[in-house]
Amino acid sequence: MGRVNYIERNLIEKWFHSLKMRIDRFHNSWVGSRASARKWFEQFVYYYNRQRPHQALDGKTPIEEVQN
Repeated sequence: MGRVNYIERNLIEKWFHSLKMRIDRFHNSWVGSRASARKWFEQFVYYYNRQRPHQALDGKTPIEEVQN
């Protein structure tokens, strides 16, 4: 009880490090307006959840996985 699983913790910390690095790169290179950034993110979320097949979901999209 109260034990820390360091393998999971290390994976999460690595993921957050990658996320922070990508956000910094995006922030430093984006030349559009705030509204254009919002539109880009909305389009990406739509693509990621509804069009892009995921290997971990046996080639299904997340929306297909949730609906089935």
